[in-house]
Amino acid sequence: MNPKEWAAQVVKQEEIDKYLVNGKDFIDESEIINKLETNRNPDPQRIRDILGKSLSIQRLEPDETAALLNVTDPELLKEMEETALKVKQKVYDNRIVFFAPLYCSNLCVNSCLYCGFRKENSEEKRRILSLDEVRKETEHVIDEGHKRMIVVYGEHPLSDVDYMVDTIKSVYSVQKKSPKGRGHGSIRRVNVNAAPMSISDLKKLGDAGIGTFQVFQETYNRDLYSKLHPAGPKSDYRWRLYALHRAMDAGIDDVATGALFGLNDWRFEVMGLLYHAIDLERQFGIGPHTISFPRITPASGSELSTNSKYLVSDEDFKRLITVIRLSVPYTGMIVTAREEPGIKKEVIKLGCTQTDASSKIGIGGYSESQDCQIAEKQQFTLGETRSLDEVIRELAEMGMISSFCTAGYRCGRTGDKIMNLLTECVEGKFCKLNAILTFKEYLEDYASEQTKTVGEKLIQKEIDEVKQIPFFKQHNLIEKLEEYYGRISKGERDLYL
Repeated sequence: MNPKEWAAQVVKQEEIDKYLVNGKDFIDESEIINKLETNRNPDPQRIRDILGKSLSIQRLEPDETAALLNVTDPELLKEMEETALKVKQKVYDNRIVFFAPLYCSNLCVNSCLYCGFRKENSEEKRRILSLDEVRKETEHVIDEGHKRMIVVYGEHPLSDVDYMVDTIKSVYSVQKKSPKGRGHGSIRRVNVNAAPMSISDLKKLGDAGIGTFQVFQETYNRDLYSKLHPAGPKSDYRWRLYALHRAMDAGIDDVATGALFGLNDWRFEVMGLLYHAIDLERQFGIGPHTISFPRITPASGSELSTNSKYLVSDEDFKRLITVIRLSVPYTGMIVTAREEPGIKKEVIKLGCTQTDASSKIGIGGYSESQDCQIAEKQQFTLGETRSLDEVIRELAEMGMISSFCTAGYRCGRTGDKIMNLLTECVEGKFCKLNAILTFKEYLEDYASEQTKTVGEKLIQKEIDEVKQIPFFKQHNLIEKLEEYYGRISKGERDLYL
């Protein structure tokens, strides 16, 4: 089947209609605009009441979120930022989870105006990795110390679900002795960023053992969406809008959403993300496992990627991250390597829980040692190109522990189970222990001596904190932590609670 014929059969209308209510979807542009307008100039006491609700780990309602988006008073904004960090620490502690992206193909049938992959871009150097190349790329990612990966694909018949399943299995198959020779590394969890697909195809991904399925709506504004996506399956707004609903129905209970900030007014998109979370909760009882908020960066052959009138300033970027953290307090929040190191360091303090490092997004970029970015091989350009070791050391100096934990997913703490544990502020406690164990692995197997010195001091501080928390004493977890920590020091790996 040629790409045009393949693209024409992707969208399944019946797998859109089943989620509509009276023929309507959950995004009402006029309602969003009205809420942003009617919640202007919010009373400071009302804002503080909303912050109290967020701190109790309750998801906010649209009017409450709209009020936060309208705050301009510097003192109130500072209170919001401080509360956002408290919310993050209450739910997730001081962990930052690391992952690496692996771009497997830049073949695409879509025409997204902001993207280097779009089919009309003659500047893009097209390539799809063979399974041997996927394994080779994975080896290089493991050599950095990563345990999580997100695989990324353009939408094309050559990178269909069967190819995805094969690449995922290939990633999982790789084991590599660490550069220091103390242990063997592997990717323990593969997440997927791919185009929306049918329930039957999503079940294939689930059977392959994926972690989170991630689809970004890009913009929740219908008219703008149509202009930005003039052709290809991605031009169907609702097919994309319900991609995560179909994933849930397919049995993938960890889903991730996001918007591409810089295409539209950022306040509108924050509201769209909230309504998306609300509808997932309404239909499945589970909100998004993570929310991402990438800002548009220059892309090969895309004029829009550099001259959009909606480009988001650093100050507004910090505000939107703060509001998302307060609005959906249980969710993980991902700041990506699109951002420059300086602003990334700042926004991590506002409640982010995950990030990538040592990322190379050119096809074949890890194994081919592409030290510089090649726009014609990438979907967009990165702002953060430092090594994982450098970023980990910086975070440790900030008092944040790097985590490579995948225990929750292998222990069945996913979907509604993890959502309940997050809202009850329990999951973060298990994650704190597993962060210590996986960080110890990293320091033993991959860290520079400078990073290891800083990291060991942080680990001791974390262990001292654990010993003072009643929860760990009540559940006899301190002894188990000490046992596992000792075993890892002697060379065992992949021990978790």
